[in-house]
Amino acid sequence: MQPLASSPESAYSVTMSFGELLTTLLVVLLSVLLLMRFFQNTQRQKGRLPPGPPALPIIGNILQLDFKAPHKSLIKLSEQYGPVFTFWFGSFPAVVVCGAEAMREALIDHGFDFSGRYRLPILKIVADGYGVAFSSGERWKQLRRFTLNTLRNFGMGKKSIEERIQEEAQFLVTSFRNKKGEPFNPNFLLRGATSNIICSITFGKRFDYEDKQLLWLMELVAEIARSWSSPWIQLYNTFPRIMDFLPGPHRKVSQNITNLRSFLAKTIQSHKQTVQKDSPRDYIDCFLTKMDEVMAASFPLSYQEKDELNSEFFHKNLLVMTQDLFLAGTETTSTTLCWALQILTKYPEVQEKIHNEVGDVIGSHRRPVIQDRVKMPYTDAVIHEVQRYIDLIPMNLPHMATSDVNFRGYLIPKGMHVIPVLSSVLKDNSHWESPESFNASHFLDENGCFKKSENFMAFSAGKRTCLGASLAHMELFLFLTTLLQNFIFKAVIDQKDIDTSPDLTGFLSIPRVYKFYAIPC
Repeated sequence: MQPLASSPESAYSVTMSFGELLTTLLVVLLSVLLLMRFFQNTQRQKGRLPPGPPALPIIGNILQLDFKAPHKSLIKLSEQYGPVFTFWFGSFPAVVVCGAEAMREALIDHGFDFSGRYRLPILKIVADGYGVAFSSGERWKQLRRFTLNTLRNFGMGKKSIEERIQEEAQFLVTSFRNKKGEPFNPNFLLRGATSNIICSITFGKRFDYEDKQLLWLMELVAEIARSWSSPWIQLYNTFPRIMDFLPGPHRKVSQNITNLRSFLAKTIQSHKQTVQKDSPRDYIDCFLTKMDEVMAASFPLSYQEKDELNSEFFHKNLLVMTQDLFLAGTETTSTTLCWALQILTKYPEVQEKIHNEVGDVIGSHRRPVIQDRVKMPYTDAVIHEVQRYIDLIPMNLPHMATSDVNFRGYLIPKGMHVIPVLSSVLKDNSHWESPESFNASHFLDENGCFKKSENFMAFSAGKRTCLGASLAHMELFLFLTTLLQNFIFKAVIDQKDIDTSPDLTGFLSIPRVYKFYAIPC
């Protein structure tokens, strides 16, 4: 008998069966490989890391993580496993540090040991180890030292930068007045004002608030901040190889960074053609001058001698440094100001007290100056309480052990991801009277004088404290007092309905969006 011919339907069925079989085999193989890697990691770390919740193969402890508020999940786990414990993000472990005492011990007493920056998958896209915010070791030391000195030379913490902020605050007042009593969302204008301060230092330029390039940049910064703070980024950091194949906001990060760097690269190229070495105009001029000095010093040397110079002053670092300064100098301070206006509108009695203090100390005719702060304890307390209450960067930036560290009886191996949960200090109920509520009295003593707190870690602590902290302090005080010198802020909706919980919480705590009336005083 002749064999029956295969019909197209049966051929299709065989093909599909073979495809399904191949897919199944690949899934099984991948699962086996992931299981092997997980158990290898577990075995390698066994007996070295602090205890933590039991982890499942492949997914680790992510079922115990609330992706909408991951810091709260970690703080809750610390109540069971102690202030130092191990948490597995997929097949990668991290040492979590919670509470003021453990935080100070990790970031201050062991400052150098935990001064590295763990390179999360998203940070490879953002910086790839270049610049200062997300670098480690000698690169971080050289660039941080140079950047601090340069920012100080351009007036950070001094009178010259204070005058720039005062001038920008007046531009901001004019823009608010131009709203002519109509309700508006102030977020863009606040972002533009803080951006202009860091732009003047970094690029030697400020933008008009109607400038199309500024509008594009501010939209880009806002999108970057929201995407970094979405649950998708936490998933991407946990399962990068899988998430690379899935749609979502995480896929926009790379394009946004590319677009921002394209703008920065053009700015740097323009500076190269007009650089003023003898009297640098801005940070880029200073960096380009330093690059030329290094090149001149290395010109007659051999390749081996050039390597020994170990200089970090080259184009890629300059590009990422300007990115670091621009993003950090724009988004963190402007977001804090957005939160502040919401809080002052929700609590008009707090706003009224600041208005009274502004009237008593500054009056209505002269510009606020930074020296006024010591005479305005209530305003200073409110600004600090805003920073504590909003918990802007709840999980801090990721740290990394730079060597094997004996810490609280455990051996934390070199290269280990360390998460100092700042929220556990800023919302510690053993230190703050009402940690979950806005309460300016947290920073006032019984006589109404400003009271410092060692648990105020809004800018982190230790070796990797935010290098722009002093600039942020000046901006927050001068912008806020100037606005309240000129306006009373009222909400469009009932003030009681203003929700001061975050709209998104991840890398940043992003506020909800409201419109306000700015009523001239």
